[in-house]
Amino acid sequence: MLPHDAPKLEEILIQSEAMPWRAKSLKGIHEKMLWRNEETRASIALIKFDKGAGIPQPHSHASNQFMFCLKGRYEYTATKVVLTAGAFYCNPKGNVHGPAVAHEETVVVEIYDGEHYAQQPSWYTDARDAR
Repeated sequence: MLPHDAPKLEEILIQSEAMPWRAKSLKGIHEKMLWRNEETRASIALIKFDKGAGIPQPHSHASNQFMFCLKGRYEYTATKVVLTAGAFYCNPKGNVHGPAVAHEETVVVEIYDGEHYAQQPSWYTDARDAR
């Protein structure tokens, strides 16, 4: 039973395999946006990194970032943290991490509990990629 003042939520069912991947403006990175709260900018997406693709510079996020690796091998090269299938990764708001590279095709579930970046990173030319 939800509290009487809880926000109204609608059930959502998405067959993600039927969704096309949207190429991001940084080569080799693709997304399937599963859910977004337009008010808070919180989101849940599938992110696919082609082998050799990744984020080129250290950076931080404006909210907490959570990732669950479904397949592949994705490394934060400065710290040698490696995500493989079954790995859960939490990067707290404001923590600097990166650069990162996919050593093989990698797919993660990526969750933000708010806005992704305080300002659009230079490696994205499309504002949708930094939301």
